[in-house]
Amino acid sequence: MIGKLRGTIDSIGEDFVILDVHGVGYVVSCSTRTLQSLPAAGEAAALAIETQVREDSIRLYGFFSDDERDWFRLLQTVQGVGAKVALALLGILSTSELGAAIARQDKTALARTPGVGPRLAARLVTELKDKTPAVHAPAVLMGLAPATAAAEAPAVQDAIAALISLDYSRQQAANAVAVARAELGEVAEAPALIRRSLRELAR
Repeated sequence: MIGKLRGTIDSIGEDFVILDVHGVGYVVSCSTRTLQSLPAAGEAAALAIETQVREDSIRLYGFFSDDERDWFRLLQTVQGVGAKVALALLGILSTSELGAAIARQDKTALARTPGVGPRLAARLVTELKDKTPAVHAPAVLMGLAPATAAAEAPAVQDAIAALISLDYSRQQAANAVAVARAELGEVAEAPALIRRSLRELAR
């Protein structure tokens, strides 16, 4: 299995890039977001790779980070989401935006993606609300910029720690705090976050 490729950009197609690695051209499918961020032909690039083996084909999917690759895998655990739809979601929404949309149960944000209708968007938020990658907790789930997240980390971290002490998983706690934080605003303190999070978890 191929987990990473580092080489030179040979050419970029509509939904793929050909990456030249020591004279071998690998065809790697990518999201539009990834393709638009790639350097020009002839320049060096490295991609995290997901290899999918089927009876009649082997396909490579490329990402700038392991985080994106984790989301690609996670999205496909939902019925109705294949590689094409997963890439489309990652092309429309960044990983932080995906995490925030799922934490907030924002079906409208997910339905902006071609191929994702209201029913599939509802299934995504329902099935993934407790499965989002741990890297998104707590700041990235709320769609916060790094500087803002750092400044607000104490209240968020305290709220999550309190919920974990009540036997909720870290993912459940982070998701609930993300919803609470989005509703209460940037000035919310830990006690308020905890109260609102508990209501969210009781739903």
